[in-house]
Amino acid sequence: MEEKIIKIDENNIGKRLDIFLQEAFSSYTRSYFKNLIDNGLVTVNAKTEKSGYKLRKDDVIKITIKEPEKISTEAEDVPFDIVYEDDDLVVVNKPQGVVVHPCSSTKHGTLVNGLIYRIKNLSGINGVLRPGIVHRLDKETSGLLVVAKNDKAHVSLSKQIKDKTCKRNYLALLEGNLKDDSGEIITKIGRDKKDRKKMAVLNEGREALTFFRVLERFKNACFVEFSLKTGRTHQIRVHAKYLGHPIIGDKVYGKEVKGLEGQLLHAYKLTFVHPTTLKEMTFEAPLPEYFLNYLDKLRGMK
Repeated sequence: MEEKIIKIDENNIGKRLDIFLQEAFSSYTRSYFKNLIDNGLVTVNAKTEKSGYKLRKDDVIKITIKEPEKISTEAEDVPFDIVYEDDDLVVVNKPQGVVVHPCSSTKHGTLVNGLIYRIKNLSGINGVLRPGIVHRLDKETSGLLVVAKNDKAHVSLSKQIKDKTCKRNYLALLEGNLKDDSGEIITKIGRDKKDRKKMAVLNEGREALTFFRVLERFKNACFVEFSLKTGRTHQIRVHAKYLGHPIIGDKVYGKEVKGLEGQLLHAYKLTFVHPTTLKEMTFEAPLPEYFLNYLDKLRGMK
């Protein structure tokens, strides 16, 4: 562990704090510095700031550099279904309980470990820890992900997500019943001030837009389709809680349910334009068995 102190000169005025640090210490990633910032290991003028803080002349940054943990990117036989594959990309159906890429808390058994085991080539834009990864799903969320096999495909798919032209649809079971049959949720989402592992609706967060449509109602639950217009961390889970109807089985934003490993949230539909053929492609993944069983149980109680 090493402490560094940097004084900002005129050449770096207006830069984001996390971007400046990544440029200053190029052997580390921007996400590494974001993690340091989120955990209070970076101060500006003896105060903690957010990753997006815009630097000013003569700001004094104090940073505690920690050597990143060595994380496995070895090939491992991790179970997941390949829905579609060609020379540019692969569409996978991620099971509940599988983390997308290695991190400090999960070093083995991730989707990336499984991809390396089964796929010969993956894009290198996101580095050795996240090869091919264009977007993510939470550990306990199941469903569809598109993975890039070369950098050209990665750039195209990432741009579609950024431009909000990639369509992602989810199915979820919520606690209680939503008041409206359909609608949109527009808020700002940011890191929870009391618990840095959680996200929350905050005035100073980033804009988040989710559409919803109730498919089926039960006595104490409802079956809902969600579509994302933005892709904030935990967006659907946070918005469901914001509406007062958390996703069933969500241990973080709702409550734990006996017999369920995690939330009943499934990314069932994915639409994007193929980076080479330029044709629109749509894929669907059926609900996992545990989700269907819970749904059948609710239908039997009607």
